[in-house]
Amino acid sequence: MSFQNLPNRWIVATMATLMQVSLGTVYAWSFWQKPLMASTGWSNVQAAWVFSLAIFFLGVGASIGGIKMAQGKIPPRVLAMSGGTLFGVGYLISAYALSIQSLVLLYIGYGIIGGLGLGLGYVTPVSVAAKWFPDKKGLITGMVVMGFGFGALMMAKVLGPIALDAFSGNLINVFYVLGAVMLVLTLIPGYFMVIPPAGWAPAGMAAAGAGGKGASEYCESITIGECLFSGRFAMMWVVFFLNICAGIMFISFQSPILQDILKKAYDPSQLTDPAVIAKLAAAGATLIGISSLFNGIGRFFWGGLSDKVGRTQAFRMMLGSQILVFVGLLFVNNAFVFSAGVCYVLLCYGGGFGTMPSYVGDTFGPRLMPVVYGIILTAWGFAGIVGPQIVAYFKDNFAAQAGHYVFMSAAALLALGVVLTVTLNNEKFVPKRMRN
Repeated sequence: MSFQNLPNRWIVATMATLMQVSLGTVYAWSFWQKPLMASTGWSNVQAAWVFSLAIFFLGVGASIGGIKMAQGKIPPRVLAMSGGTLFGVGYLISAYALSIQSLVLLYIGYGIIGGLGLGLGYVTPVSVAAKWFPDKKGLITGMVVMGFGFGALMMAKVLGPIALDAFSGNLINVFYVLGAVMLVLTLIPGYFMVIPPAGWAPAGMAAAGAGGKGASEYCESITIGECLFSGRFAMMWVVFFLNICAGIMFISFQSPILQDILKKAYDPSQLTDPAVIAKLAAAGATLIGISSLFNGIGRFFWGGLSDKVGRTQAFRMMLGSQILVFVGLLFVNNAFVFSAGVCYVLLCYGGGFGTMPSYVGDTFGPRLMPVVYGIILTAWGFAGIVGPQIVAYFKDNFAAQAGHYVFMSAAALLALGVVLTVTLNNEKFVPKRMRN
């Protein structure tokens, strides 16, 4: 069989990464949190639900996309471009929702429609890239999802400030323009999402070897049900959920929390000064941008490291080290220390996403990787509700102690995750037909 007319796999991987950058702008939600509340009068909890719903339906959309890819009924190109379209339309609906001050319509537009688009758009490039690089799974899936982490930087330091300045802070016009921009930035790379034909393998690797290190010989016959109802899948889901919860607490509120810390250096009378407000907002946007770099780098770094130390060990290291950070933040109330803590947590948060695709492929095989990975991303969806709502609740009801309560909650969740990783490799949790 001739494979001469196939696209260069590095071009496919690059386009997959660029699409993830565009979709990852959702991680800059905390950039919009305060302006949205100021222009509408909505509470922290009400505004946070927009982000929570977007991440929840991201998980739903990823599950749908994973199933469709596994079935082979819808081409990846169609799934990716459909996801980009829904994401862009979600922004447009959100702009209209802001124009009529409808929180419910904002939930539907950005949260549900945009979230479903995020899910379809997210899972497709990851699955496509994994099929083109069976010889570099951890590295390449880490690189692709690294783009998603960088999305917040693009929004918080480039697109968002430019749009706000161009429209004098009018969020309605800002969201209309961002919707059009997102359509362009997702549809073009989405067109490149194609999978290699059956029998293809990269130079120097036999096609039969594409199953991946650690995949059982039974992976080619095991059913989706056997995978999803196994103890291994359940524990992987919970560990993923706990790691995401800890990181997404910071993602959703890192800018407001940093601004709250910085406010303590000012006299209360100064906090109504537009120059001071702008300075605080700029500091929050800077943290979003810097932490997004760590989020992106973490996906690449931990994904590659997991190829060497093992997937379970990588998660154990991520979870355990974050506990030390959150405990340390309980005793330090300094903006620079807080920012450093955020960056490290985001490094590990991104690491979970960089490691999980290859973890799923190693455990359940490449054939079912799209559907199993898509469904395991529902952990992201549920964490997107739990994490931000924990922070929003503490900020609305215990403003003075909110930071300490958030740090203690995150440390407790991570400690549970470490306990689970100790038993994750136990063979009894693997589907019966895959046991040695």
